[in-house]
Parts: sequence; C-alpha cells; structure tokens
Amino acid sequence: MPRVKRMYINGEWIEAKSNKTINIYNPAAREVVGEITFGGREETRRAIESANDAFKEWATATAKVRAKYLSKLGTLIAENRDELATIMASEMGKPIKEGVVEVLSAADNFNWYAEEAKRVYGETIPSTFANKRLHVVKAPVGVTAAITPWNFPISMVARKLAPALAAGCTVILKPSELSPLSAIRIFELIEEAGFPKGVANVVLGEPTEVGKEFMENKMVKKITFTGSTRVGKLLYQQAANQVKRVSLELGGHAPFIVFEDANIDLAVKGLVESKFLNAGQTCISTNRLYVHESIADEFTKKLVTRIERIVVGDGRNAETEIGPLVNEAGLNKVLNQIEDAKQKGASIIIGGHRLTGEDYDDGYFCAPTVLADVSSKMKIFTEETFGPVVPIVTFTDDEEVINMANNSDYGLAAYIFSQNVKRCLTFPEKLEYGIIGVNDSVPPQTQAPFGGIKNSGLGREGGKWGIEGFLETKLVSYGV
Repeated sequence: MPRVKRMYINGEWIEAKSNKTINIYNPAAREVVGEITFGGREETRRAIESANDAFKEWATATAKVRAKYLSKLGTLIAENRDELATIMASEMGKPIKEGVVEVLSAADNFNWYAEEAKRVYGETIPSTFANKRLHVVKAPVGVTAAITPWNFPISMVARKLAPALAAGCTVILKPSELSPLSAIRIFELIEEAGFPKGVANVVLGEPTEVGKEFMENKMVKKITFTGSTRVGKLLYQQAANQVKRVSLELGGHAPFIVFEDANIDLAVKGLVESKFLNAGQTCISTNRLYVHESIADEFTKKLVTRIERIVVGDGRNAETEIGPLVNEAGLNKVLNQIEDAKQKGASIIIGGHRLTGEDYDDGYFCAPTVLADVSSKMKIFTEETFGPVVPIVTFTDDEEVINMANNSDYGLAAYIFSQNVKRCLTFPEKLEYGIIGVNDSVPPQTQAPFGGIKNSGLGREGGKWGIEGFLETKLVSYGV
C-alpha cells in the first residue's frame, strides 16, 4: 500500500484533487504514525454520487446476498484483530488489550447484522373494510452519511455501517481526522470482502466541508453521527432544511451510584472499568460518583488502593492499562477541570496532575485522579470530562441522590450498585437515562439498544433497534 493513505470511492483508492495531506500522530510520543490524503466537498460529492448510483442494485439485492458480504467482512475483521488493535494504539493511544476487545465487538456487529438483514419483516393489518387489505412493508432509507468519532475508531464504524448495509442502504463514511487509519484498514477489508463498487465509501477531509456536502446534497437521505452534543445539534438543525433522517449519539455525564448496601469490592471494580476504559474517553464513562456517606471512607480507600496499581503508559505496550489522552486540547480540558475544582474547594485524594518523566514527557498523560469535596458549582459536575478523573460526592438518602443524578442536561448512561432487590428493580425507573447498569459497569452488547435521551441524542443503535433507523415503513392498501 502507498505511504499516503487514500480515500475509497466507487471501489477505487483516490487522492484529494488538491494533493493536500495531513499527518497522524501517536499521542503517547507525538510521533508521526501515518499520513492521509485530505479532501473536501468535491471528493465528498463524488462519493455521494457513487453511493447513489449503487443504491438501487444494493437495495434490491436479497437479504441473503447482503448477509454474505457482511458475514465475510466480520470474519476478516476478527482474523485481523491484532493488526487493527495495534493501529488503534498507534493513532489514538488505546491500550492493545482494549483494542482487541473493540475489534472483536466490531466483527460481532457485522456478523449480527448479517443475520438481522434476514429479519426485516412486514406485517398484515386487519382492515376495517371487507374490500380492502392492508400490508406494511419496509424499505431502506437510501444513501447514508456516517460520521464517526476518534475514541472508538473501529467499533463506531461497525455500529453504523453494519445496520445500514444490512438494511439495503449505501454508505459514505467520514471518520475523525484524529484516528482515520483504523477506518481505512476496515475499508481495505471491505474491498477484500468483495462489496460491489459504490456500496461503501470513505472520505477523508476537512470536517466542515465534508459536513456541508452531506447536509446540502439531496441525494443523502440519512445522517448518522456520533460525537459531541454541540456538533450534533448543528447537524440536527441543518438536517431540518431537507427533513433528512437523523440518528445522533452524543455526549454523556454518567452518574455512578453506590448505595450503603452495595458490595463495595464489586462497586470499586465496576467504577474502575467504567471510568478508566480508554482513559475515561468514552461517552458512557462515569462522570459523577455518588457514594452513600456511611461507606464513603471505606469505598475511597479501596478505590485509591486499586488506582495505585494501574499502569499508565503507551498503549502499544502490552502491560498498559491506561493510555494517553488523544491530544493537547483533551489533556488541557481535563487539567482545567481539576484546577477549577481545586479553586472551588475540592481536595485531591490521588493524582491531579500531568504525568512527567522519561515515559511521559512526549505524550498527553494525565495521572488517574480522585477528587473529594466536589460541589455542583464546579465544571466537572456538569461538563463532560473525557479523562481519568473521579469526582466523589456523598449522599444520605435515595431521594437526594436521584435528584442529583437526574440534574443533568445529558441522559446517556447511569450506573447503580446495590444488593437491595427492590431498589435494583425500581430505581432504574426513576433515572432519566437511556442505558442503565445495575451492578454492571459495561452494559452495551451488540444485540441490545444503545442510545440516550435529553441532550445525549436521538435514536438507538444495536440489535433490532439499530436497523430500524435505516428503514422506512410503507403502508400498502389493496382494494379487492
């Protein structure tokens, strides 16, 4: 393959007409790990036209035919898991062991939707009138533009492409310019799997220019986006001009609630899994830790003991548990939240600083941090952190903590740990979140719905719900 990674449009690898390229940097060492061509509206328009030309044939292909391609791709991804995990570690810092899990999740998505393609069913509805018959049928929405983030550069591609392709849509992917190498490798596997030309395309370029073409081009019928709430709202507004179908998976500010009757060891383990996965750079990461005042000291001691054993380092090293933050801006945001909390009365139990020394000086490393004495006036209490910081807030009763947990503009994920059966069954009913883990810090699975409420997005990805976002429902009424 050429040194400069290219776009994949209509079954061909092309460079930007402008010949512009950008470098991709490893955040642990700030070294160049790749170079990509960097296009704009013209290349995006070409990709849309290719997807539009391919749509009719792909949409009318049988579910069995589409499933064959998806299944083949899932197999290829799984077979290349170590290479793909290494690419992720190189371009955005994710530890290899986490990367392998992500790659296998992506493979599972394509395998799942290979089967889900065969389960797009219609319905027959009893008519009010004896001389009529009512049938409900499903049809693919059409050409779909998918925009994916840097933090899960393989699983997010799979979560969008797999259901769209299974439904019969053709797709143009715009991956993040911070971690595009993973997506490019996936498209090399798409080519190897033999997908027809134009069915799946990837464009690389300036986000604003690519986004404008997606939103203004009438051939694009659907936008699926994972990213910040700010950008998601802009896309939502722009989509209204043509009433494009929109799926949005946006920011989160997850509460993690530990009740007095919780298994403390299990809760500590769960918090570490939720908070420090991908260095805290996940939309469902814990952002607020609520611990009952009667167990706060014991919980904090056990949490700090566990954090002291965490290995922070280059994601390419096998022993690394937490890698770097993605770039200087991401690190500065986290450090700013920590400093703001300190200035407003928070105390640092552990961490609270940028890591320095031979292994860290060239990267964007933040020490795993625990803050106590956190209050609602601090930025960290309301703003998504996207970093390895745990702010602890104590509570006294259920009513107090449910009010604090729901006092957020976000509604993606929430977690509760308790051994009280009644509380475990009824408390989720009161939480204003789309994903709730009860004694479970990692709720997402391929076959389950994923998505939030409030400012955390629209629609659901995953399972039977995921494919519905790429289908239109048609009523056919027959006079007989």
